Amino acid sequence: MIGDSPAMRHIAALVRRFEQTDEPVLITGESGTGKELLARAIHDGSRRSHGPFVALNCAAIPPGLVASELFGYEKGAFTGAAARSLGQIEFANGGTLFLDEIGDMPIDLQGHLLRFLQEGQIRRVGGRETIALNVRIVSATNVRLAQAIAEGRFREDLFYRLNVLTLPIPPLRDRPDDIIPLAYHFLRIARRDFNREVEGFTPDATSALRRHRWPGNVRELMSVVRRAVVVGDGPLIDATILIGLDDHADGTPVPGVPKPGSPEERASLLETLERTGENITSTADALRVSRVTLYRMLRRHGIVLKRGLAEAPVAKRPQHAH
Repeated sequence: MIGDSPAMRHIAALVRRFEQTDEPVLITGESGTGKELLARAIHDGSRRSHGPFVALNCAAIPPGLVASELFGYEKGAFTGAAARSLGQIEFANGGTLFLDEIGDMPIDLQGHLLRFLQEGQIRRVGGRETIALNVRIVSATNVRLAQAIAEGRFREDLFYRLNVLTLPIPPLRDRPDDIIPLAYHFLRIARRDFNREVEGFTPDATSALRRHRWPGNVRELMSVVRRAVVVGDGPLIDATILIGLDDHADGTPVPGVPKPGSPEERASLLETLERTGENITSTADALRVSRVTLYRMLRRHGIVLKRGLAEAPVAKRPQHAH
């Protein structure tokens, strides 16, 4: 783990403790703070390190496919199920399953996950056989699960089972001492990836990095550094090529970008969907967001695609694991 702030030292100490147990861990923090990296660190330092580490983003999968993706399915379980398919829990047997964006798991599947946490057994969709598995669950969320519980979108009993060990990650703006060490870490990686001879940052660039509010957290910092390595000339990165930092160092919204949940965002989303023929990847690229964010935007505005969720398998799979 990179960073020497008091917050990161505390997190590192918690990770070392969590490595020594098989209890579930819930990692909380804003998007882009590196929750999957911490989940991997917990796995790599545990006795399960020689087993698989499997990551599943619950928000990136259409709701109707989460059950079969998580638990697998038997041949003939639904139209198009030509052969048995293992779920991500089975693939993680002997290791760790990381469930990112756990707050977006459909409510009707949460009971099945709770049963697995309590009994260590699953049944594939369409199957009758009970399968015993040895999997540690590490989950993560960037939303307040307490609010989701109050709104009936998340099971309180599942929350308590997942939240045996808690690992909160503060946003990058709250740990400024980590910005420059992280920037140099990403610089070394980008220098190798792009075969560029870049030694570091000018004092002005360092000041700009420290000044920025980093609403996208560690993920945003990585993107800024990698872009600067590609477009920059000379051995040092100057502040002038740190794209996007100067005008919005305080994290204020960029003019022209619709506010989340606004009518303008909905109109832009509908127009782009029509232009791309409801293709998820093309729409996400056009809006400059990830597929996960796009799915969240669709749910936020209650938009149901005419063709169903694009790029999902044609077969309609049931939502319930049996």
